[in-house]
Parts: sequence; structure tokens; C-alpha cells
Amino acid sequence: MNQRTPGRKPASGPEPEPIRFFGTTWVDHGGGYWLRRVLVSLGALVCTAAAALVLRFAVAGVALSDAGRFVDVLLIGAVAICSCLAAIRTWKTLTEGRHTLDGWMAEDRSLGAVWLIGGVGALAAYFFRSLVEAPGEAVHRAAYEKARRGRR
Repeated sequence: MNQRTPGRKPASGPEPEPIRFFGTTWVDHGGGYWLRRVLVSLGALVCTAAAALVLRFAVAGVALSDAGRFVDVLLIGAVAICSCLAAIRTWKTLTEGRHTLDGWMAEDRSLGAVWLIGGVGALAAYFFRSLVEAPGEAVHRAAYEKARRGRR
């Protein structure tokens, strides 16, 4: 039986870093962790569907402008590529940590438009990761376990 509550601090040792929407409940999976996991997964799925709908309207708007078949195909290809890149970056961030991003993945300002257009891919990656664990839990758990081993 675990006596630790989310508001109490352990007697000694490193403090776990909170995760958005989960706080420190990821440490012992208490305090509504499983309910939060379900709600975060559903929220990510709803946001993914909403973002896909917005992109669908944007692509349909360009198609209605009669810009030509080439422009339509180019736009759909750009959205697909941006979504794939954003999904890969989000997955890597959630599984390995932001500090592991290098090269083009580490660019925030210069590739901001790519990450914005690829928002559907990023949200989809967040949804799929939330089915496995609290997004980012593996990274936080590894850092927390390393800090605990260092204190012994």
C-alpha cells in the first residue's frame, strides 16, 4: 500500500519532474493516473480529428480555386510530408527527450511552418504514444531513476 499522495514530498531523494496533465502521478500510477491517460488519449484523438478537418477545408479551398491539378497534388504532398516530419519529431521527443533532437529536428524557428502544417502528424503521434504511457513518461522515468541511483 502506497502512502504517498501527489501533494506530499518524499522524505529524501530527488523530486520527480511533473508531466503536463499528469503531475507526478506517473511515478506510482496513482492519483487518477489511468483516468487521466484515458482522457488525454481521447483529447488527443479529438484534436487530431479537428486538425485534420481544418486541413481538409484548407486543401478543399485551394482545390476550389481552380489553381490546377499540379498545385493540388503539390499541396497534398506538402501536407503529407509535413505531417510525417512532425510525427517523427514528436515521437522522438516523447520517447527519447527533447535534448536528443539534432539537425533539422532541433529547428524550431526556421521550421515553424512545417511543424504548424504537420500538426496533424504531431497530434497523431501524441495520441498513439498516450496509448502506451503518459506522453514523455519514459524520458521522465529514466531521468528520475538515474537521479535516484546517483543519490544512493
